[in-house]
Amino acid sequence: MAHANEDLIRSGYEAFGRGDVAGVAALFADDIAWHIGGASLISGDYRGPQEVMGFFGKLGELSGGTFRLEVHDILANDEHAVVLLTARGERDGQVLAAREVHIWHVGGGRLTEFWAFAEDQADLDKFFS
Repeated sequence: MAHANEDLIRSGYEAFGRGDVAGVAALFADDIAWHIGGASLISGDYRGPQEVMGFFGKLGELSGGTFRLEVHDILANDEHAVVLLTARGERDGQVLAAREVHIWHVGGGRLTEFWAFAEDQADLDKFFS
């Protein structure tokens, strides 16, 4: 039986995969903090569901709607979840296949904070620059 936070996170990735960003946003705390490292057009800190939705819009715009996530595994406990995945997309003749780790902080059944770490940050920055 999966941990409740694993189920919560998995439902968010499944909603994202269907293009149901409202379904994803419904899982966020009102003050969610979203952190994207690197030095690209998507890098930065986003606060609140509205800014995170703007981030999702940027992903779609920059990738021509091709951006998607392939989840390999989710590990979760009462406070955190870790997602192992591959981010994929196409942009200006470039093909993205970036292995990433997403770390989530969970509280009160809501997603409160997010960090993304790429195996090759320079490659990801190049794709989104």
